[in-house]
Amino acid sequence: MYPIIRTALEVRSARKLPKLPIDGIHISQHTCLPWDIDAFIELNNGRTLTLLDIGRTGLAIRTGLIRALRKNGWGLTMAGVSVRYRRRIRPFDRFEVRSQALGRDTRFFYLHQTIWKKGEPACSALYRSAVVNKAGMVPVSEVLDAIGQPNWNPDLPNWVQNWIEAENTRPWPPEHTAPKGLTSLPAPE
Repeated sequence: MYPIIRTALEVRSARKLPKLPIDGIHISQHTCLPWDIDAFIELNNGRTLTLLDIGRTGLAIRTGLIRALRKNGWGLTMAGVSVRYRRRIRPFDRFEVRSQALGRDTRFFYLHQTIWKKGEPACSALYRSAVVNKAGMVPVSEVLDAIGQPNWNPDLPNWVQNWIEAENTRPWPPEHTAPKGLTSLPAPE
């Protein structure tokens, strides 16, 4: 189940904090609860993505994006993510999520989020995000106008540009090929 109470607490907390520029860093505090763990008694990778989602919610509130979404009837979607896990987070460990917009192109915003435990990085995620309406994707320039940041266009770090280039080579729709030695994939059950 989606952590609605945690999200509501993050929304309440973010509303009390000072506004942020679009590339400001939002920091949210969390605790790994028993229902967040997997069979290996550590933070589940799916729950990690959900907790990062909560961190992005706080960032969107503080930068004025949520207000613009509501005013214009827009939605927000994730169009891709790459995650690195480096340190385990165990039950009742406290940690923080740091969320920041790094840059954009004409279609997407690129967001970087990290999880820190006891001052050490535990996880890093790079997201590609889009604003959408009933007709499809809203141009980034229109979104930036709506939040009062029309000239925001920093250079993306090289590692982000490399990820974008790699993603552009990835086939869509996905291709499924038989393992070496097999002539076809087994039929789904």
